[in-house]
Amino acid sequence: MSTHLRGVKPPLSQDREPLTKAPPVPRYFNDYAKAEWRRVMPRLIEDRIITKADLGGIEDFCVARGRVREIEDAFRTTGLDKTLFGMQNRAMQTARQLAAEYGLSPTSRARVQAGEPAEADDNPLDVR
Repeated sequence: MSTHLRGVKPPLSQDREPLTKAPPVPRYFNDYAKAEWRRVMPRLIEDRIITKADLGGIEDFCVARGRVREIEDAFRTTGLDKTLFGMQNRAMQTARQLAAEYGLSPTSRARVQAGEPAEADDNPLDVR
């Protein structure tokens, strides 16, 4: 039996050069993507896990979430459409995957907390 743990991701950790202030909302976002940006950025800044290099992925996440909401609006006005349903499903999947990358899901938040530095008194080899 293999000891390799497939699918187990390492804990996220705080970055050496994290953003300390949220950049402005990208202009090309739709209203839903803008709202998502404003919702998640404070948490990402507080957790100190994103840098300038991560902003493209965060933009993609917000665009995907915005697309999901746009398509939901279209369903209300035009009814269920198989093509739109497929597009929405892919946008949801993409958003979920990106959320996991940046600590925006319950499981990935637990990974962020697990990656925080241990207390100085906390020695895992100190067995009593």
